[in-house]
Amino acid sequence: MNNSPFLSVRPSRDNIISAHERVLFHGKKTPLLSSTAINEMVGCEIYFKAENFQKAGAFKFRGASNVVMGLDESYLEHGVATHSSGNHAGALALAAKLRGAKAFIVMPNTAPKIKVKAVKSYGAEVIFCEPNQKAREDTLAEVVEKENALFIHPYDNYSIIAGQATAAKEILEEKPGTDFIFVPVGGGGLASGSCLSANYFSSKTRVIGCEPAGADDAYRSLRDGKIHPSVNPKTISDGLLTSLSPKTFSILGELLERIVLVEENEIISAMRLVWERMKIIIEPSSAVPLAALYKERENFRGKKVAVIISGGNVDLDKLPWL
Repeated sequence: MNNSPFLSVRPSRDNIISAHERVLFHGKKTPLLSSTAINEMVGCEIYFKAENFQKAGAFKFRGASNVVMGLDESYLEHGVATHSSGNHAGALALAAKLRGAKAFIVMPNTAPKIKVKAVKSYGAEVIFCEPNQKAREDTLAEVVEKENALFIHPYDNYSIIAGQATAAKEILEEKPGTDFIFVPVGGGGLASGSCLSANYFSSKTRVIGCEPAGADDAYRSLRDGKIHPSVNPKTISDGLLTSLSPKTFSILGELLERIVLVEENEIISAMRLVWERMKIIIEPSSAVPLAALYKERENFRGKKVAVIISGGNVDLDKLPWL
């Protein structure tokens, strides 16, 4: 895009530092939590990065606030627009509200009610579509043409990725010597940002991507060296239904250690374990990294491992173990 307000190249170390300053001003530095019981079960020292305590209830506010708060007023004249299954939608809606701008959000008609309710509560206009990538993109194109709003992609945007990178940056500042960071993979924005932060701020730290077996497009994409679209994904992890993008695919292909796949019963068990042992609310997507770590625990015994809890926006009427 000519005259784009977004970063045009892969975020640098300085870009992430600048993004972090903006995120800390408008968002929160989230805590690192631990559980002795879970450490003993898994056999390593685990720190949970609690992005469920971030504004809008998920890490997505990092990227959204970095972009929206850095935009010149002229780019906000007609509002901002995006497509999202929930957390980027809420994050962008809140960031736009804080800037006094309109937001138009395309959401799949299967999106959790709590996420739709949150988006509307921030004053955004919600436009529903069928739950697949093509419907999202086609509907969004119609909205952007009609409203002349600025499209802010959920993850194929280097400014968004720079914002998401700040979660891992905080981990590495608070816990130097972290051996591994486990992170969920949907579109790849958080995973890409985590890889960049590890590369810049702690070169010995390895990032492990974690994905539901029923939505394994990222695993297949990196294995085959080409992007496989997410077609009819089958998982309760509603935040991990999207495909990788050219920008995230490029970063992950170079810097991600590997991807671990987990089954639905493993995700549910990990989610319930965190609720019961740590007394915090996490959504299914957030449980995927712990499920992956537990599945491969023999490979990480005695290591210092950070697990990013990506969000806590879950429909309490539809808990997966009910």
